[in-house]
Amino acid sequence: MAVIEPHRAAATTDTRDRPDPPTEPAAPAPGRRRMAAALLLAVPAAAWLLLYFVVPSLQLLWTSLTTPEPGLANYTALADGAAVTIIVRTLVMAIVVAVVCALIAYPYAYLMTIATRRWRAVLLILVLVPFWTSLLARTFAWVVLLQDGGLVERGFAALGFGSVQLLGTPVGVTLAMAQVMLPFMVLPLYNTMRGINRRLVDAALSLGAHPVQAFLRVYLPLSFPGLAAGATLVLVLSLGFYVTPALVGSPQQSMLAQYIGVQVNELVNFGGAGALALTLLIVTLVLLAAVQLLTRRRNADQGSIATSTFGGAA
Repeated sequence: MAVIEPHRAAATTDTRDRPDPPTEPAAPAPGRRRMAAALLLAVPAAAWLLLYFVVPSLQLLWTSLTTPEPGLANYTALADGAAVTIIVRTLVMAIVVAVVCALIAYPYAYLMTIATRRWRAVLLILVLVPFWTSLLARTFAWVVLLQDGGLVERGFAALGFGSVQLLGTPVGVTLAMAQVMLPFMVLPLYNTMRGINRRLVDAALSLGAHPVQAFLRVYLPLSFPGLAAGATLVLVLSLGFYVTPALVGSPQQSMLAQYIGVQVNELVNFGGAGALALTLLIVTLVLLAAVQLLTRRRNADQGSIATSTFGGAA
């Protein structure tokens, strides 16, 4: 018969009777920690927007609904011919400025992507120079250039076009606003274009595509996100322009921001001005939503085309 040693039996008994070690709480998942950190970092920006955007917007809404008397009279008054005409003119002007900026900024941004490092720095400095100059100073410079007998009029006269009146016209306002808004179109385009793989265009050319066809079917769709971002910035900022249209344009061609200034400063119509400001905010939000919808739909179409193409090839 085997004899069990006392110390082994004691060890076995002690192991069985020993309580389980306390379990430590599970560490939070990395995704939750990142989400918590992101929310914590967003608190200052959210508080700033709440204090200086949401609260004033609610005050404008309250003023537009209660001044001079409670009701929707300020909003129904927007249906008259003057307000509708000014709103449409502002939209058209913003769209035209965005198109002009896109036509100028697209080749400029493309040139920045193919230039050497030194010339790219020079082109970037030329884009950023307007940010170092006051908007009011740039607008007065355009007034000097476009006035009667100014440099622009003398240049057109030297080319044989005679006397060209640009100051106080929509064309002059478009030129001045496009010069101010051009950096907001160039920088998003350049940021997108520098990430495009040029070998895709070379592959299209090697497969027999015409250069124009390769640009329209390959390069332009890849640069569309930058174009959409720049157009959105230009549209939103152009809708609220005040200084440049007021100095370069004329009262007969005033935009919505000028009309709001007239309602406040000359007519003391705070309720009507609040309704106009909220209308401008709604128009801006609608444009932003339309651009986002167009971008998402375009990305979805490109994804479906790519899936069908590679699926058929497989």
